[in-house]
Amino acid sequence: MVLFLTQVSGYCGLLLGSPVILYEIIAFVLPGLTRAERRFLGPIVFGSSILFYAGITFSYLVLTPAALNFFVSYAEGVVESLWSIDQYFEFVLVLMFSTGLSFQVPVIQLLLGQVGLVSGDQMLSIWRYVVIGAVVAAAVLTPSTDPLTQILLAGPLLGLYLGGAWMVKLIGR
Repeated sequence: MVLFLTQVSGYCGLLLGSPVILYEIIAFVLPGLTRAERRFLGPIVFGSSILFYAGITFSYLVLTPAALNFFVSYAEGVVESLWSIDQYFEFVLVLMFSTGLSFQVPVIQLLLGQVGLVSGDQMLSIWRYVVIGAVVAAAVLTPSTDPLTQILLAGPLLGLYLGGAWMVKLIGR
């Protein structure tokens, strides 16, 4: 029980303290940046925070109910599902954090586009591989094995990738 409370408090502390942690990292790095880099840092941090919390919200409202419904209804009447409270919280928190992190795809794309490593046209030209990658990433990131939860995560990942690629293309270098 103590281990469970430690894990839950650690995850909640990380979640609630992430803006302060991010601020401290930026305050450490900021003196070494040029004026143009400082101007670029604000929108990236703001967009990253919004996307992370959007991923957590999406996971809480859409993915978690679908995954739990699958686990509860799978082999209903044949196998009784016994969940402890620590297994439930660990499942939900891992799903929320992995979804929040996976929603950072457009931020990474914008950074790569601004640095000049990849153009928007190059990102859009590999869309077929991105579809497969989104499905594989959704299969790895979702702790449940049902295809509905994987599709529910792969769809937004694909949408975020394509949206980020179009933003890189529109912004240019």
